[in-house]
Amino acid sequence: MKRTDFMSLALQQAQEAARRGEVPVGAVLVCDGAVIAAAGNRTRELADPTAHAEMLAIREAAAKLTAERLCGCDLYVTLEPCTMCAAAISFARLRRVYFGATDEKGGAIVSGVRFFSQPTCHHVPDVYSGLGETDASALLKGFFRTRR
Repeated sequence: MKRTDFMSLALQQAQEAARRGEVPVGAVLVCDGAVIAAAGNRTRELADPTAHAEMLAIREAAAKLTAERLCGCDLYVTLEPCTMCAAAISFARLRRVYFGATDEKGGAIVSGVRFFSQPTCHHVPDVYSGLGETDASALLKGFFRTRR
């Protein structure tokens, strides 16, 4: 599979999240070229403010691999991760992060606190932004347009 295929899977997770009434963010975690975890936001459904797509995918992958560190694994997520998710990405020692839309208000990688640029950050993954950005942005804008 190609990077765009993995991001398409993340977008599918985001669409499923939107159908559940969740903010449409999806994530896919890939290790050795295979998807080992996929999730969409579930904060409302689980009444859990930490149930972001990235967090759920990291938890699922760690459980499957029975490892707290996911070295060599890559995360594909439709929206720039927040500070909480950036910290989890760092603690999990993910190799790469690919994200679609930039989140100027809540993002923490190229926006906001720029978590990976902080001297207290223990591990910095390679970061690639803009993959699937048009589709991810359109999905988010459409979701919020119907809410206002």
